[in-house]
Amino acid sequence: MDSDGSVRLGAPGRNWNTLLPLVEVAATGHGRTWSGERFIDTAIGGRLVHRDHGTVDEGDLQRTTIRLADPVTGLAADIILRTCPGAGFLRSQVRLVNEGDVPLRLESVSTLTLGGIVDDVGAPDGLTLHWADNDWLAECRWRHGAFRDHVVPLNRAAHGHEGRGCFERYSQGSWSTGRHLPMAALTDDRTGRAWLWQIESSAGWRYESGEREGAAYLALFGPDDAHHQWRQLLAPGQEFTTVPAVLVGVATGGLDAAFGELTAYRRRIRRRHPDLTTLPVIYNDYMNTLMGDPTTERLLPLVEAAGAAGAEVFVIDAGWYDDDAQGWWDAVGAWDASARRFPGGIQQVLDAVRRHGMTPGLWLEPEVVGVRSPLAYSLPPEAFFRRGGVRVTEHGRHHLDLRHPVARAHLDRVVDRLVGEWGVGYLKFDYNINIGPGTENGGESAGAGLLGHHRAHLDWLGSLLDRHPGLVLENCASGGLRMDYAQLAVVQIQSTSDQQDPLRYPPIAAAAATAATPEQAAVWAYPQPDFSLDEIAFTLTGALPGRVHLSGFLDRMSPEQFDLVRSGLSVYKALRAEIPDSLPFWPLGLPSWEDGWIAYGWRGPTATWLALWRREPAAGEQEGVPRPRDRHAAHAAHAAHAADDGTCTVTVSHLRGSRLRPTPLYPVTADATTTWDAGSAQLTVSLPRPGTAVLLRLDVPSSPPGQRAAEP
Repeated sequence: MDSDGSVRLGAPGRNWNTLLPLVEVAATGHGRTWSGERFIDTAIGGRLVHRDHGTVDEGDLQRTTIRLADPVTGLAADIILRTCPGAGFLRSQVRLVNEGDVPLRLESVSTLTLGGIVDDVGAPDGLTLHWADNDWLAECRWRHGAFRDHVVPLNRAAHGHEGRGCFERYSQGSWSTGRHLPMAALTDDRTGRAWLWQIESSAGWRYESGEREGAAYLALFGPDDAHHQWRQLLAPGQEFTTVPAVLVGVATGGLDAAFGELTAYRRRIRRRHPDLTTLPVIYNDYMNTLMGDPTTERLLPLVEAAGAAGAEVFVIDAGWYDDDAQGWWDAVGAWDASARRFPGGIQQVLDAVRRHGMTPGLWLEPEVVGVRSPLAYSLPPEAFFRRGGVRVTEHGRHHLDLRHPVARAHLDRVVDRLVGEWGVGYLKFDYNINIGPGTENGGESAGAGLLGHHRAHLDWLGSLLDRHPGLVLENCASGGLRMDYAQLAVVQIQSTSDQQDPLRYPPIAAAAATAATPEQAAVWAYPQPDFSLDEIAFTLTGALPGRVHLSGFLDRMSPEQFDLVRSGLSVYKALRAEIPDSLPFWPLGLPSWEDGWIAYGWRGPTATWLALWRREPAAGEQEGVPRPRDRHAAHAAHAAHAADDGTCTVTVSHLRGSRLRPTPLYPVTADATTTWDAGSAQLTVSLPRPGTAVLLRLDVPSSPPGQRAAEP
């Protein structure tokens, strides 16, 4: 805090001018003091002065509230910071109250700002930016580049001003991760320091990083006017609270250590549920199997085969309600079982699931109503998303606004019937449309309407689990297009992708633990009777590090094929107790989309586990020649090398000096061999054929040590 009462967040000893105001607020009539693409340097943010502050205990957390006020508008800002002593995270939200005499129209509000980020020589030049592109069938594609490739040096001294641009990523519409994951990082690879952040919003988010007075900064936002059509009118006495965001910092260990801290944080903030420790094997009839066309005749053989293979949950995916000759896509909403598909009633199939020792599950898309559904006419207009007074239609669907009591009551009746009367214990909630900026209810902006619905939706999800504590909820949005920790703090499982090509899934599976805790990240394994043994093991291996989403025509397999599936599930059941306490790492760095060799590991309480895939080289690549990466590539740090004889060598630093024997657990058909050099901590794995994968166990005598937190 300076002599004028301004409060800023940064490491002790940093130049004050490199730091940012604790909160940046743009309001109509109160914009920025330096115009450009940045959302920092706001007039209100610069005027906010300290009122008071205090810290209280919340269980094992500490909550610090810093109270600021703007003497011009009367806007009060409470910055609410939560952390845990000894942990490396800082979670923030901002509560604004209009204590002035005139209304204020907010256009953007930061949740967390941090300045003064420098490398080991006191400049941003040695920093690396990391961010994740995300798309349908191509989730969790991490990229990185030198900070100076995106924020070029401008010689501030020659111009007397900062630049006007920044590095930014943001969401668009109601698919919060339809373009990018709401997270990114800065690293200093020479020292191992890392700063990793996450914004927890399904209704709009944006982050930016740039340069300020010779240091890097970052600013994290929820929805804003420019990108999300979000504006919030605060009349005198009214208040608004931002979406949460978290910043993780580590002083050593780099990106792997930062993701370890973030994984521990995610486990701390989410709702407790037994599914998160038991991790039952899930069979789902959809992927590369029934594809939304279930019937009693088709399901019963799959139920029997899935139970015999070792599945513990059986999910009937899309189509179970389809009784319409014109198709179900634009007629959904009532969620009644089809008499045509289930002539003896759907209970016949649900009972069969239970007889084979599994919990029955169903697919549902609760937030939409098809344009041909009777509910499109029976529910009141105010129960749907509207813009300009017109009901919004997208891909043959309307969108419910769960702030409306009739919309919520309708869905409560549906879920209570499926769970309470039918005995369903697992619901897969899908979300297959991007409805755009939101809904205008009265005079609100579309973005404010989307945020209001989002918060009502989270409340509704929590109320379902309150009424049905044993119910398991899966979050899906055409795969991973709403994969954020607003959702994942409430639901138990995240669908990571709709990817149907088993050779394309490994980079998604290996990077899924960046977006969700391993025990929440569901990866499809869809072995088929026309697969070779290598292909069956390849698709199964990808699912073993997290949550298994099994599919495929298991009932048509040969005994040898079926035994390979069953043995994979047996291996999973033997190791799954380790997953909820494990921390992820990537000994080849986070994968690129076309990488030939991909590795993902996790450190559990008693062992380290490593999954390794060998794919065919991408077009134009030679096997054994690693893909080029920038000068701060993770490959250099991990000393990885792939040879053209089908071997790959990785460094597993935390096992240096350990006398261990790597054990290939699955599959035995891959002909994998291993060599361990304790002094260099190098593990060499041989997979003689492309299109194979292996899961290894590396014994560890104790749980992973904690990481020392970096200075903000």
